[in-house]
Amino acid sequence: MSASNPSEDQMRKSAEWMSQPADDRILEVIREEGNMTPIALSRDGEVARIDIGRKWAGERCRKLAEHGLLRRIDKGLFGITDDGIAYLDEELDASELDPVEDAD
Repeated sequence: MSASNPSEDQMRKSAEWMSQPADDRILEVIREEGNMTPIALSRDGEVARIDIGRKWAGERCRKLAEHGLLRRIDKGLFGITDDGIAYLDEELDASELDPVEDAD
Protein backbone atom coordinates (compact mmCIF):
# COMPACT_ATOMS: atom_id res chain seq x y z
CA MET A 1 0.00 0.00 0.00
CA SER A 2 1.46 3.36 -1.00
CA ALA A 3 1.39 6.51 1.07
CA SER A 4 -0.96 9.24 -0.08
CA ASN A 5 0.48 12.09 -2.05
CA PRO A 6 0.49 15.22 0.16
CA SER A 7 -0.31 17.46 -2.81
CA GLU A 8 -3.49 15.44 -3.43
CA ASP A 9 -4.65 16.25 0.09
CA GLN A 10 -4.34 19.97 -0.72
CA MET A 11 -6.30 19.91 -3.99
CA ARG A 12 -9.61 21.67 -4.47
CA LYS A 13 -12.58 19.38 -4.11
CA SER A 14 -14.73 19.91 -7.20
CA ALA A 15 -18.14 18.44 -8.02
CA GLU A 16 -19.35 16.30 -10.92
CA TRP A 17 -21.32 19.25 -12.33
CA MET A 18 -18.18 21.40 -12.56
CA SER A 19 -16.18 21.87 -15.74
CA GLN A 20 -12.46 21.85 -15.01
CA PRO A 21 -10.29 23.87 -15.44
CA ALA A 22 -12.69 26.54 -16.77
CA ASP A 23 -14.76 26.85 -13.58
CA ASP A 24 -11.67 27.25 -11.41
CA ARG A 25 -10.29 29.96 -13.71
CA ILE A 26 -13.63 31.82 -13.75
CA LEU A 27 -13.70 31.84 -9.95
CA GLU A 28 -10.02 32.84 -9.73
CA VAL A 29 -10.38 35.74 -12.18
CA ILE A 30 -13.52 37.09 -10.51
CA ARG A 31 -11.85 36.86 -7.11
CA GLU A 32 -8.75 38.68 -8.41
CA GLU A 33 -10.43 41.32 -10.57
CA GLY A 34 -13.91 41.77 -9.09
CA ASN A 35 -17.38 41.39 -10.55
CA MET A 36 -17.41 40.45 -14.23
CA THR A 37 -19.60 39.59 -17.18
CA PRO A 38 -19.09 36.41 -19.21
CA ILE A 39 -17.87 38.44 -22.19
CA ALA A 40 -15.25 40.17 -20.03
CA LEU A 41 -14.05 36.74 -18.86
CA SER A 42 -13.93 35.20 -22.33
CA ARG A 43 -11.66 35.46 -25.34
CA ASP A 44 -14.45 37.51 -26.97
CA GLY A 45 -13.81 40.44 -24.62
CA GLU A 46 -11.24 43.20 -24.98
CA VAL A 47 -8.80 41.26 -22.80
CA ALA A 48 -8.82 37.46 -23.11
CA ARG A 49 -8.71 36.45 -19.45
CA ILE A 50 -9.72 32.82 -20.11
CA ASP A 51 -9.50 30.96 -23.41
CA ILE A 52 -13.20 30.14 -23.62
CA GLY A 53 -16.03 31.65 -25.64
CA ARG A 54 -18.61 34.09 -24.28
CA LYS A 55 -21.47 31.59 -24.51
CA TRP A 56 -19.56 28.90 -22.58
CA ALA A 57 -18.44 31.49 -19.99
CA GLY A 58 -22.08 32.51 -19.51
CA GLU A 59 -23.22 28.91 -19.09
CA ARG A 60 -20.49 28.23 -16.54
CA CYS A 61 -21.19 31.45 -14.59
CA ARG A 62 -24.89 30.54 -14.38
CA LYS A 63 -24.02 27.00 -13.20
CA LEU A 64 -21.59 28.34 -10.58
CA ALA A 65 -24.27 30.78 -9.39
CA GLU A 66 -26.83 27.96 -9.30
CA HIS A 67 -24.62 26.18 -6.77
CA GLY A 68 -23.70 29.28 -4.74
CA LEU A 69 -20.06 29.77 -5.78
CA LEU A 70 -20.95 32.93 -7.70
CA ARG A 71 -23.85 35.33 -7.22
CA ARG A 72 -25.74 37.15 -9.94
CA ILE A 73 -25.41 40.84 -9.12
CA ASP A 74 -27.33 42.04 -12.15
CA LYS A 75 -28.30 40.58 -15.50
CA GLY A 76 -25.05 39.20 -16.91
CA LEU A 77 -22.88 40.40 -14.00
CA PHE A 78 -21.43 37.94 -11.51
CA GLY A 79 -19.47 38.20 -8.27
CA ILE A 80 -17.81 35.58 -6.11
CA THR A 81 -19.46 34.41 -2.88
CA ASP A 82 -17.93 33.37 0.43
CA ASP A 83 -18.45 29.75 -0.66
CA GLY A 84 -16.61 30.48 -3.91
CA ILE A 85 -13.67 31.87 -1.98
CA ALA A 86 -13.74 28.92 0.44
CA TYR A 87 -13.69 26.51 -2.53
CA LEU A 88 -10.67 28.29 -4.06
CA ASP A 89 -8.93 28.24 -0.69
CA GLU A 90 -9.53 24.46 -0.45
CA GLU A 91 -11.83 24.90 2.55
CA LEU A 92 -15.05 23.73 0.87
CA ASP A 93 -15.98 20.54 -1.00
CA ALA A 94 -18.11 21.67 -3.95
CA SER A 95 -19.67 18.21 -4.26
CA GLU A 96 -21.53 18.91 -0.99
CA LEU A 97 -23.28 22.02 -2.39
CA ASP A 98 -26.95 21.93 -3.26
CA PRO A 99 -28.43 24.27 -5.86
CA VAL A 100 -29.50 27.58 -4.32
CA GLU A 101 -33.05 28.81 -4.84
CA ASP A 102 -32.28 32.43 -5.75
CA ALA A 103 -29.58 31.84 -8.39
CA ASP A 104 -31.57 33.59 -11.12
